[in-house]
Amino acid sequence: MADDKWTDCVNNLKGVILDMCGVLYDSGEGGGFPIEGSVEAVKRLKASDLQVRFCTNETQATREKFVAKLRRMGFEIDITEVFSPAPAVVAVLKERGLRPHLLVHDDVVPEFDSVDKNNPNCVVIGDAADYFSYQNMNAAFRVLIGLKKPVLFSMGRGRYYKETDGLKLDVGVYMKALEYACDLEAEVVGKPAPMFFEGVLTDMGIQPHEVIMIGDDLMNDVGGAQQCGMKGLQVRTGKYRPSDERHPTVTADGYVDNLAGAVDAILKHCGQ
Repeated sequence: MADDKWTDCVNNLKGVILDMCGVLYDSGEGGGFPIEGSVEAVKRLKASDLQVRFCTNETQATREKFVAKLRRMGFEIDITEVFSPAPAVVAVLKERGLRPHLLVHDDVVPEFDSVDKNNPNCVVIGDAADYFSYQNMNAAFRVLIGLKKPVLFSMGRGRYYKETDGLKLDVGVYMKALEYACDLEAEVVGKPAPMFFEGVLTDMGIQPHEVIMIGDDLMNDVGGAQQCGMKGLQVRTGKYRPSDERHPTVTADGYVDNLAGAVDAILKHCGQ
């Protein structure tokens, strides 16, 4: 880590929220692999006096499968500590009596088993990867354009993410296509939506200024956290690009080489 002056921003720190893909591990073939030092870094954080939560826009698997994969990598993570968009959007659908047409990855469909999907009156999209075919996009478009009051939920609005074989388009690109075609604005459930972060803060029972978010995505992780009153730290792993440190509208409270370096500095500053 080149500079730890940012540690001044963690005075009175009580909680840490960690992004997952690009911070804990790099996804890809075989499920991906841990980023060097991240397994031990999580272990050290959880052994400290700080509260730890994991906040992801992962929508290619159920939380159960996702957490099981990370445990196989060696991470000490409980499903109750993980906040992801699918359970959050299911709660919204039930609260508002909505029946979704799903444009999501097959592996996340079980998250919606408890929701009525007959005669849909809204559309939910997630990171569907190869399922984002013309046929499937057009089917979602037809549902929306046929509604008097079309409602589109997007599980995140990321532009791209990183896998072991390179950068991949994320759900936000397809969300924008449907917004444009149907002349509407999607409701984002997931980072950087304030409601999503506020749910994590409520679970922790602490105030925004007492929490730091660590992520590789400048806009959705860092910017989203800062809009909620938290501090945002960007790691130089995952989808990070050097140009992030010269962004015209979002500046992280600090930049670190990786999660291990961030945890070293945080625990040292906190005297742990």
